[in-house]
Amino acid sequence: MLPTKPKVKRTKTAEQALASLMRLCARAERSSGDALRLMATWEVPVADRQGVLQRLINEKFIDDSRYAEAFVREKSNLSAWGEYKIRTALRRKGIGENIINEALRQMPAEKNEERLIERLKRKVRTTKYDTAYQLKTKLIRHALSLGFAMDDALRCVERVMKDINIQDECDDFLY
Repeated sequence: MLPTKPKVKRTKTAEQALASLMRLCARAERSSGDALRLMATWEVPVADRQGVLQRLINEKFIDDSRYAEAFVREKSNLSAWGEYKIRTALRRKGIGENIINEALRQMPAEKNEERLIERLKRKVRTTKYDTAYQLKTKLIRHALSLGFAMDDALRCVERVMKDINIQDECDDFLY
């Protein structure tokens, strides 16, 4: 077995953190919460963190509304996430509620429903089930785990069940 090297903590000064964050932000969008977390791992003095963050914001390296819009666009288009999951992820990133609401308003609802139906059809192919009721509950759980509202999940699952021509003899139990 090879000996492991001990991890070396890399502490940075405020100037080094600013330069590193400028390089990172030039390559990909970052939120203010991301920058603060990185500075904490680099052990930048607490007194200097807000100054570095403010400079990044002033020089347009970090813009939380731009970040939120890109995040919503990516997660709804590529990952087919629903509103609840996107909202929770943005809150974890430290984005303000008004910025989140504005970014989510730009998300087209009808495209999300079509994406959810497509994801559910893919899920049907890989799901094992004995009864139509069992399939339906698994699909509803999957839709909820993607962050969609219960009424949207039910509506889309019903469409998928009709498309694959499976009738549920226990429909009354889910409503």
